[in-house]
Amino acid sequence: MDNATADETAAIAERLYAVRSRIAAACLRAGRAPDDVRLLPITKTVPAHRLRAALAAGLSFFGENKVQEAKAKAEALADLPVRWSLVGHLQTNKVKEVARFAAEFQALDSLRVAEALERRLEIEDRTLDVLVQVNTSGEASKFGLAPGDVAGFARELPAFSRLRVGGLMTLAIFSAEEERVRRCFRLLAALRERLRQDGPAGLSFEALSMGMSGDFEIAVEEGATVVRVGQAIFGARPTRDACFAKSTPSPISS
Repeated sequence: MDNATADETAAIAERLYAVRSRIAAACLRAGRAPDDVRLLPITKTVPAHRLRAALAAGLSFFGENKVQEAKAKAEALADLPVRWSLVGHLQTNKVKEVARFAAEFQALDSLRVAEALERRLEIEDRTLDVLVQVNTSGEASKFGLAPGDVAGFARELPAFSRLRVGGLMTLAIFSAEEERVRRCFRLLAALRERLRQDGPAGLSFEALSMGMSGDFEIAVEEGATVVRVGQAIFGARPTRDACFAKSTPSPISS
């Protein structure tokens, strides 16, 4: 390992330790065990060479918003034992790629996508862990099912044997008012409890994926089992202007 990579690994490891310590403290406040919470590092805009440093720091399961960016990094790191989670909105024309390399998809919110994934997974002879995305903030700018539509959507999912349903995902409202953020997480937890009681047999709704760099401690206090953290581990993302200055192509929308 060269000095630059060693330095980057040490920096990531230091930030990773800080994030895990904050998760552990939030679990303590909530009377939970830290092992109950999975940390999913979000690697949006993080170049593949830095992910090699992240692997050296102990990470091997990464989350991406864009299919094309995830695919490019998966190919660049094909020599390493990396798993990929897609956490962004998925268009059906990208389903083929997801079915080939992803281990998890956290943003299922339409039967059309479920059907397309099922067909491609049959061809690939694979299964895929999925979470159902819920729009708990009610914002038009966010994807996900309306809370009132979740139960009906869940009843349709046993028809898709290649999709291993594991729980729910949400993005909270971006607000400095903590109570408004908590309200989103509490709503997702309440939906999960209803599905545990009345959801279709054979499906698991144990996972609650909620919380990002700015609010993951609140999410843990409200029951998150997965937190999606990027900038707190990898540092601030480059601005749009900085990306253009480096002549980096814009990621293809997924």
